[in-house]
Amino acid sequence: MIQQLRGTVLEAGATTFTIDVGGVGFKAFTTPATAAGLRLGEPVTVHTSLVVREDSMTLFGFDDPAERDAFELVQTASGVGPKLAVAIVSVLSPSELRQAISSEDLNRLCSVPGIGRKGAQKLVIELKDKVLLLAAATGDAPRAVAATGERWREQVEEGLQGLGWSSRDAAAACDTVAHLVEEEPDIAIGKLMRSALNSLAKR
Repeated sequence: MIQQLRGTVLEAGATTFTIDVGGVGFKAFTTPATAAGLRLGEPVTVHTSLVVREDSMTLFGFDDPAERDAFELVQTASGVGPKLAVAIVSVLSPSELRQAISSEDLNRLCSVPGIGRKGAQKLVIELKDKVLLLAAATGDAPRAVAATGERWREQVEEGLQGLGWSSRDAAAACDTVAHLVEEEPDIAIGKLMRSALNSLAKR
């Protein structure tokens, strides 16, 4: 099991990245907020989870070990695969996930793309005891990267589309959160992403 990688960022997409570790390039899928925090050519440490299937091995990487732990935990629920797990940790921080499941906040869980009311109920039933394991998590937020100029819009739109939203919905979500950038010019990309996802969930 690959738990952690430390190397230099070679590529950073909306929901993927590649880092050079001793001359070997490791490609991993990630949340839009974590991807937005990566900078080409800079050293980085990512906390990883390797998902093994009969026909593939897929690596997922996160800025914070608590986020990785949440990603692995939700997959223990029936019907939750890696793609949905990434969506869950993209919308809910580990503490928010713990709170939503512990308090049976189905509306909060339904804010995740791909989770309906029945799916939310299943998460509560199957994870209510297990989610307490996240109580010792030390961090909830990805590396804070400030939104600069109009670059934030491109990053957020690409991230939302990477999670399955249409380009039209992604653009609308960016319009909805644009005032946050005006009010707080150095707002973190991760915070913008969560606000954009929340605005889409309310539609």
